[in-house]
Amino acid sequence: MDYSYFINTHSSRRRPAITRELTKKHYNAPKGAISLAEGMPNEMTFPFENINVNLKDGSTFSISGPELGASLQYIPTQGYPQLLQKLKEWTLFSHNPPNWDKREVLVTSGSQDGISRSIEMCISEGDAMLVQEPFYAGTEAVLKSFKPKLLAIEQDEYGMIPEVFVRVLENWKVKCDENNALRMPKLLYINPTASNPTGTTMSLERRKEIYSICCKYNILILEDDPYYFLNFSDKLTPSFLALDTEGRVLRFDSFSKVLCPGLRIGWLTGPKQLVQNVELHIQSSYLHSSTLSQVITYNLLNNWGFEKLLDHMSSVREYYKGRRDLTLAAMDEHLTGLCEWTVPDGGMFVWIKVKGISDVYDMLMTRGEKKLITFVPGHCFMSDPAAACNFIRASYSKAAPQQIEQAMKLLAELIREEKDLINKKLENFT
Repeated sequence: MDYSYFINTHSSRRRPAITRELTKKHYNAPKGAISLAEGMPNEMTFPFENINVNLKDGSTFSISGPELGASLQYIPTQGYPQLLQKLKEWTLFSHNPPNWDKREVLVTSGSQDGISRSIEMCISEGDAMLVQEPFYAGTEAVLKSFKPKLLAIEQDEYGMIPEVFVRVLENWKVKCDENNALRMPKLLYINPTASNPTGTTMSLERRKEIYSICCKYNILILEDDPYYFLNFSDKLTPSFLALDTEGRVLRFDSFSKVLCPGLRIGWLTGPKQLVQNVELHIQSSYLHSSTLSQVITYNLLNNWGFEKLLDHMSSVREYYKGRRDLTLAAMDEHLTGLCEWTVPDGGMFVWIKVKGISDVYDMLMTRGEKKLITFVPGHCFMSDPAAACNFIRASYSKAAPQQIEQAMKLLAELIREEKDLINKKLENFT
């Protein structure tokens, strides 16, 4: 593949920073090598003696001595070498992507960081961009400044609909033929497992169809998959990375949903040329992701091993599955007849369609506040956030069970009051 096609003019001008490259060499230098090149502070000046971590399972680990010094020091932009190796092993263990030798891994400050920089690497102002509809609001925030033409692909209970995908591409192709200023889209953003906000997991058949379409139209797939291990089904669906025979997937992973978000540990896996370009972007901004967070994560993975990590992920998955079930029970009790919804396949959200109300924004953001309940209006996840929308995203991850039940009861009251308000306006109008 010609990856230069996907890299915009601004990003193509990036070059490695000599000081950052010297830092990389410092970590790989042979024993006995002397360097007066790095502008690193001396570890003797750091005020920290040791860091002790106590885990809920009773296990502990301590960071001290040279490891503590390294955890508080500058590191190569790509990541703390020991953690980087663990993440490569984990990615191989989890996805076993083809042509592994042609791929690279980069530690990012959460997956949002990788998504943002990958979009900024590829998109130019006014470009067309393919997104699933609805799609993660954090991606829309990145795209907004580029003023892109968002080409939205409808989803059903099995994920993005291939026939709609092709129709959207062909319709846009006609417009490009008629207007030389328009270009075919280069990127597809997709959140395939327990997607935010719908909770839908794309089937394997759909993934294969979508991948085939992207190959035909030369589209790069941005696979944002933070809920991959929070899929409530008994069997994990192979990722786009696992299907990627051509090298057109940039995959974004994160420990935010299964360990904790405060560590800000994410990683990007993809073709070497593209990952290295993202690395250059990070070099010019914040140098590298938090070293201390990376060392803590490495020690955790090293102590647990992959099997115990999977056990932990399983317990997290069961926790959220239980919360989903009690949320659905509360919705059955209070929202039946007022709303429609599908059962989330995983993750932390349920996507609710309100019947008989064309737009829920004012209802939620103004009148909902008076009832002391907060939901996210569906507008935040749409390609056209200004259009009327009757969807609501409800999160069941954090509120207490009794609070969830009370919130659904109050939402039902709010919807009924909104319908009464609409009917009164209609009566006054007639």
